[in-house]
Amino acid sequence: MPLSTVLGAQSLVQPAVCTTATRPASPYTGQAIYDTTVSQVLVYNGTAFAPVSRVLQVVQATFATATASTSTSYVTSGLSASITPSSNTSKVLVMVTMPARTENSTGGIYCTLFRGTVAGTNFFGAPGFGSVYTSASNDTQAGLSVNYLDSPATTSATTYTVGFKSTAGQNAVCQVGGATSSITLMEISA
Repeated sequence: MPLSTVLGAQSLVQPAVCTTATRPASPYTGQAIYDTTVSQVLVYNGTAFAPVSRVLQVVQATFATATASTSTSYVTSGLSASITPSSNTSKVLVMVTMPARTENSTGGIYCTLFRGTVAGTNFFGAPGFGSVYTSASNDTQAGLSVNYLDSPATTSATTYTVGFKSTAGQNAVCQVGGATSSITLMEISA
């Protein structure tokens, strides 16, 4: 007898469709359903039906203005973006790409990611997610990038900002002129 006859043709093609009140009473681990009450595909994890993780929203910002500083304390690079999570259990995947350089000096530049402003939560500390360093008095440039999965535990607007600082008070440039930096925020369901 074919398996589709034993299990029923629809169970091989699509998950069961039900409401929260009519979910299976004795589910098996890995069983998938579509719950019309919450409009989600849910999978039984051995304890409860849980939503399948998915991207709920995407926010992107770009910045193309050269920003220079000789400060040895973190200052804003000008690159930031805000997202408002739909659930306090959501995660936020932060992805940043940006060029940075030191100009006619020895020393370096450190870049890092903050939740909020540069005075907010620093996820990496120094040197952060990237650094450019030279031991000769010349320009040194590099492309920096980071991916970070944050758990903000809020449904309030949350801003992520890239900060940078000079290692020794020399001129450091974050967001090199003529190039574009980007920050992408993705809300991921828990």
